Amino acid sequence: MATPTSTGQLEQGTRVPREIELPAPTAWPVILAFGFTLMFAGLLTSVSVTVLGVVLSIAGSVGWFREVFPHEHEEVVPVVPEELSISTERRVVERVPLAEDQARAWLPIETYPLSAGVKGGIAGSIAMAVLACAYGLIKFGSIWYPINLLSGGISDVALSWSPAEMNSFHAVTFGLAVLLHGSVSLLVGLLYGAMLPMFARRPIVLGGLIAPVLWSGLLYSILDILDPLLQKRIDWYWFVASQVAFGVVAGLVVLRQARVRTHENMPFALRAGIEAPGIMSRKGDGEKR
Repeated sequence: MATPTSTGQLEQGTRVPREIELPAPTAWPVILAFGFTLMFAGLLTSVSVTVLGVVLSIAGSVGWFREVFPHEHEEVVPVVPEELSISTERRVVERVPLAEDQARAWLPIETYPLSAGVKGGIAGSIAMAVLACAYGLIKFGSIWYPINLLSGGISDVALSWSPAEMNSFHAVTFGLAVLLHGSVSLLVGLLYGAMLPMFARRPIVLGGLIAPVLWSGLLYSILDILDPLLQKRIDWYWFVASQVAFGVVAGLVVLRQARVRTHENMPFALRAGIEAPGIMSRKGDGEKR
């Protein structure tokens, strides 16, 4: 690959080499990584997969080391100087505002408090629960089916029940479903509160639509290995719809909360809440805070 060099350097008399030496391309790192992947995948599948992973890992390690020792394999690449032209189609330059006590921008400048993530998680969990219960009522005539099915994420007891048992109320599975649904919803809500300020444009599209679809696709690809019984009972169209409902509602609730300034650029004394005269701002009554 040619290394671009501006003509300004040539005009200033900078001597540019005509050729440079670069490490030779090799496929051994890819083979080594694939071998490690098969080694761990064999823990969930079969011993033969692990054995194949060990063989590929050893071959990848030996081959990679031979590319480096005793002499590094290199190839000569010609250097072709070219003019670098930087252009843009924007008519207005967007500038990030800086606070008076900042020498550089800390992004994001403002973020949401923890309470915003908690509120978003609670609201999203309610929207998701309403949609899931509607699915159970429409398809099975009972709101308890999706609740009993959700408890399968912790215990497989309900996954072996008959349809009549799945449509009935059970205190144990109800408690497991509430525990799993509530804890995961709060964690995802906190994650939304931390990440949405980083997306300056259309955060709901990414956090409420794209992320739930990607998460559902990842779960669909691995659930058959992690829990085959649960994989057979999930209606994935309703599952994706409930994930999107959670993402949109949680994102909208978080975006409606008031932002607070980030504290990365503040002195440690302020972040730790230590009385620091001369650093901490004054209250209205003249006392330090």
